[in-house]
Amino acid sequence: MALFGSDKFKCARCGLANDPIGFAPIPTELGQQIGAEMCKDCWAEWQQKQKQLINHFGLDVSNPDSHQFLFDNMKIFFYNEGVDLTQIDTSQEGTVNW
Repeated sequence: MALFGSDKFKCARCGLANDPIGFAPIPTELGQQIGAEMCKDCWAEWQQKQKQLINHFGLDVSNPDSHQFLFDNMKIFFYNEGVDLTQIDTSQEGTVNW
């Protein structure tokens, strides 16, 4: 983590000097790493992606398997570690009639 001034740093994901998250957003080693290395904007972007994944796949967030799926996608999103970020087909978005 490269510091720029007293309260700015270079985000490990986007590379911009921005405000850090400043706390572990999840109570794991991965959460501590993300909290120290990522900016608030990238975290907000992840939260949107996570919401899409939860809704698209109908994940039960109380299920440990769902946690692992989200953690795996989080590693890919922030650190490019893994196969590929799970893609969601949005081509039909807005066309479903209930």
